[in-house]
Amino acid sequence: MSEPTEANGTTGDAESAGRHVRVVLVDDHRMFRTGVQAEIGQTAQTGVEVVGEAADVDQAVTVITATRPEVVLLDVHLPGGGGVEVLRRCTPLMGDAEQPVRFLALSVSDAAEDVIGVIRGGARGYVTKTITGTDLVDSIFRVQEGDAVFSPRLAGFVLDAFASTDAPPVDEDLDRLTQREREVLRLIARGYAYKEIAKQLFISVKTVESHVSAVLRKLQLSNRHELTRWATARRLV
Repeated sequence: MSEPTEANGTTGDAESAGRHVRVVLVDDHRMFRTGVQAEIGQTAQTGVEVVGEAADVDQAVTVITATRPEVVLLDVHLPGGGGVEVLRRCTPLMGDAEQPVRFLALSVSDAAEDVIGVIRGGARGYVTKTITGTDLVDSIFRVQEGDAVFSPRLAGFVLDAFASTDAPPVDEDLDRLTQREREVLRLIARGYAYKEIAKQLFISVKTVESHVSAVLRKLQLSNRHELTRWATARRLV
């Protein structure tokens, strides 16, 4: 995220234009939610009013239903079924003609299957957590207005997916993994050390080790080198 001074510079334009948007933050990392709130939630300057937060699927559905925000910033990987489950359970709210709730995915993951999954579920856009505060505020307002918003390299995933009428093949091995295990798998395959993965995903090294052990067991692999070859063969890296 950018420095607050950057965000304030752009968000002043939102205030002068009289723009206002009500937002709910959905992410299972409290520290990340706090950081986003500090970055974009100064309503007088940004025009963004954070009206609720949630850390898992059930909380998200409850808060979104109660507050009826205009935009939800939604993490892809959440306890209770992930962002796709939130979208599924909020489908009636997205289809409300009078007051639609629109979703913008905000995730550390840049994997094609994650992007395509939430877009098929009804999200209006997908940006990664490397986005600046300035650009995030702009993306929120664009989604509020009905635009589709993507981080540059992710747009290609969506175009490729929806240009084809063929359903994606089912990978039974991959389906055995939880969303978090897939995330750890991709980072391991990209050569990240356990400490680097822990820092990027806001989890402990011990938790990373547990996820890696679970992945190896489920895929019947012996070590991270076999895991990397497995992921590369499936173009998950």
